[in-house]
Amino acid sequence: MAKKLSIVIPAYNEEKNIVPTVKSYYNFFSKNLPDFEIIVVVNNSSDKTFDLASKFSAGRPEIAVLNFDFYTGKGGAVIEGFRVCKGNLVGFADADDSTVPSEFFRLVKCCDEGFDIVIGSRSVNDSVIRKKQPLRRRILGSGFRFITNLLFGLGINDTQCGAKVFSRKVLELLLREKISRGFEFDVQMLWIAKRNGLRIKEKGIKWSDNADSKVGFFEPLKMLIGLLRLRFGG
Repeated sequence: MAKKLSIVIPAYNEEKNIVPTVKSYYNFFSKNLPDFEIIVVVNNSSDKTFDLASKFSAGRPEIAVLNFDFYTGKGGAVIEGFRVCKGNLVGFADADDSTVPSEFFRLVKCCDEGFDIVIGSRSVNDSVIRKKQPLRRRILGSGFRFITNLLFGLGINDTQCGAKVFSRKVLELLLREKISRGFEFDVQMLWIAKRNGLRIKEKGIKWSDNADSKVGFFEPLKMLIGLLRLRFGG
């Protein structure tokens, strides 16, 4: 079957990054995998993210822009993009271009090896970090990784990297579940996949931190609470 790729890009107050990111993905995949679509999901932004994304998408039928006037959370934004995508391969990438399209394409090609889900990782041997996160974020990330594997037994080094690609059957499985709308949704998706015996590949990528990250100061605590709710209910 011919391969069509859907790329969902959630965006919350990303007026500085959204056009350069979407443009780089559009230009790259126009040359390397022409049967693709990009779905930008603007998540209750108070800046010009929606206007700028809409203006860039004009005359480019491969790009669709969704706009929500209520805060859906990153997980909610990604899921809303999933609901309208048409590809038999589906993925999502961060709006800040921390994962450049050539690296995202490496995840796409890895799906040809028979994996159901391929996730970008900043924590395996073949990963390359061009610009590191601040020390506090790295320490919090290590703690989050320890707690995640303790609670869910995923055996995954980096659940939170914003670059993941999976098959249509995974998408359909996820859409039947009630997915968290917070940042912990990555963990939930991988947990669902593991419980269903799907093949997951963690692949190292080249990645750069973006100083304009929208992860708030209290977000790690919210993520921890979200993980506990996922694991124990409530």
